[in-house]
Amino acid sequence: MSSASPETLIINRQGAVMEIRFNRPHRLNAVVEAFYTELLAALGEAESDPDVRCVVLTGEGRAFCVGADMKEHGSAQRSLFQRRQYLQLGNDVCEAVLRLRKPVIAAVNGYALGAGAEMAVACDFIVMAEEAQIGFPETSIGTCIGGGVSKLLPQLVGLNMARQLLYTGRRIDGREAARIGLATSCHPQEALLEEAHQLAETLSRQAPVSIAMLKRLVNQGSDTGLESQLQQELDAVFTCSTTADWQEGVDAFAEKRAPRFTGQ
Repeated sequence: MSSASPETLIINRQGAVMEIRFNRPHRLNAVVEAFYTELLAALGEAESDPDVRCVVLTGEGRAFCVGADMKEHGSAQRSLFQRRQYLQLGNDVCEAVLRLRKPVIAAVNGYALGAGAEMAVACDFIVMAEEAQIGFPETSIGTCIGGGVSKLLPQLVGLNMARQLLYTGRRIDGREAARIGLATSCHPQEALLEEAHQLAETLSRQAPVSIAMLKRLVNQGSDTGLESQLQQELDAVFTCSTTADWQEGVDAFAEKRAPRFTGQ
């Protein structure tokens, strides 16, 4: 990052892919306020940097993210207003992932619980290690889900399965997550990051304007009527046709070569 290095994240660039690694392994990457603020800054940098085409989120150590750091929660003397602000940060992160004009992949390497599961669900793709676990334990600790999960999870796995996972707090591993459609795929632990980055590189080769348009359309699809969605798709097609990348795609197809998209 351009500013001082974050304390709770490790950020690496591999070509057009930005990898953001949660870096509180001694606490299983549990969330504290600095984690949220630094992650928001990193996502903002990914959004503004035209050379970044895709983002991968993963965790250092044996967890993706186990949710809120309960030890810090217990010791923190927060006013009601400060508590609300902290909770808002969690929603802000998930919204930033959803609204980022670039694909975001959650490479779930271990436990993804509570806020960790919320962040994963906000991503465009979840790839999981076979033995990793994802779950929503909120009802077991007297709180409630956040991050838009009550809307997003039923869209991914269906209403009945979403109710089971949310109401009971049952954890599932990568194999089951892939089977029910929550995860895009699952892999042996040692292959997880390679698989995530292969997907990221594939996405990075697509036309950036097209990807941005599609992400918005897909994410809002269930909220709009068919007539509105058709009109917005038409507008998106027209917008894409005004770009240099559209001409590059046409030329590359005619010349039987891979296109070289610039985002222009």
